[in-house]
Amino acid sequence: MFAILVAGIALWVAAHFFKRLAPDARANMGDKGKGIAALAIIVSLVLIITGYRGAEIVTVWNPPGFMVHINNLLMLVAVFIYGMSATTGTLRGKLRHPQLLAVKIWAVAHLLANGDLASIILFGSMLLWAGGSVALINRAEEWNRPEPGDPSKNKLLVIITIVMFAVITAIHTWLGVWPFPG
Repeated sequence: MFAILVAGIALWVAAHFFKRLAPDARANMGDKGKGIAALAIIVSLVLIITGYRGAEIVTVWNPPGFMVHINNLLMLVAVFIYGMSATTGTLRGKLRHPQLLAVKIWAVAHLLANGDLASIILFGSMLLWAGGSVALINRAEEWNRPEPGDPSKNKLLVIITIVMFAVITAIHTWLGVWPFPG
């Protein structure tokens, strides 16, 4: 199952980096390239989830119990920052790459709370991928900071954050991982 996990991660990285590393090849694909990239990302997610869930548990380190609480707090921050990219409140433009920063926070949070090999491979590689993505984007594009938006949209961001955190918690629970140990 580790091979399936690694194959999924490799496909994820390739699908996301293709546009940046081979822009001419991607441009030659035209609109159908978007569909191919989307399909590759979906397949990569299936492989990652299948490989991760089926991987043998190989303990590398035993994180202290309080790391789960730090993970949950960092996840709330990650969801909030991820949402900043989709809202038009006063926080818009405060961060250049809110989605990728959120992935980095998500990865670090899960590395702190999980000491098994599959988690280290998955979350460590996603941390490296997000960092590499930021570097590639920054090298290729100049950033024009957007103007801050309507302050009332900040309330929407908070509501979306709470709802998305609840959804993520529900998904973890459905998968058999209760994120709030006693």
